[in-house]
Amino acid sequence: MTTRRFSFRPLAAAACGLLFFLPIWWVAVGALRPREDIFRYLSPLSWRTLWPTDTTIANIVMLFQSDFTRALFNSVFVTVVAVAFGLILCAMAGFALAVMRFRGREFVFFLIVVSFLIPFDAIALPLFGLMLDAGLQNTYIGLILPGIGNGLAVFLYRQFFLGIPKELREAGVVDGMSTFGIFWRIYLPLSRPAHITAGLILFLFQWQAYLWPLLIAPDTKYKVAAVAIAQFTDNVEGTQYNLIFTAAFFIALIPMIIITYFQKYFTSSVASMGGKG
Repeated sequence: MTTRRFSFRPLAAAACGLLFFLPIWWVAVGALRPREDIFRYLSPLSWRTLWPTDTTIANIVMLFQSDFTRALFNSVFVTVVAVAFGLILCAMAGFALAVMRFRGREFVFFLIVVSFLIPFDAIALPLFGLMLDAGLQNTYIGLILPGIGNGLAVFLYRQFFLGIPKELREAGVVDGMSTFGIFWRIYLPLSRPAHITAGLILFLFQWQAYLWPLLIAPDTKYKVAAVAIAQFTDNVEGTQYNLIFTAAFFIALIPMIIITYFQKYFTSSVASMGGKG
């Protein structure tokens, strides 16, 4: 007769998950509370702290009647365009580094690896100077360009393409395919997990960006959602925490849904690219 040992790991995982979930839940609760109740039940703590008693959708109505609607549209538009063009560019770069032979290939790959190890904030000001000289301040192009080339996405594509059997490429050459034809008709269709994972990387970089949009697009017409939240602190009525909580909830909700849906592809892609050199 065997006895089963009790494991604390599931309890620890559940507790850790709960700690991460509580701030999100509190933001969601704050979005449904009247303005005067946002911090009302913080001291002393009670069940009302994490559960609204007087719910209202007035915050949501007010939020989407403000300029935040335009900012949210800007965020969605900039992110979609950056992901679309970024996937094409990063996939082509990853293919070149994995398949094509040219002088200095390893050095180029080294530079790409180094590029995603450097925080973007460290190069934001020099990059802003270049964009300013090019006349790209307060333009969608200025917002989108830094998000298209992502070193981590290129690295991921390169590692994934290394795992595709070279016999498929050789068969394409026998059939008379060009290098681009091999890339487009053989490698891309086989790389769905890599596309999704690279897309998530590009999406998160662009969606959560704050410093760069703040620098390059101060005009209200081009302001993105992450920056637009600040408008609720500069108000004659004081800080509108109810609208801040509501806006933060919508900004967090969209990536939460997308990442949850594509999580299995991200896991499989990361697992498949390990050990390839």
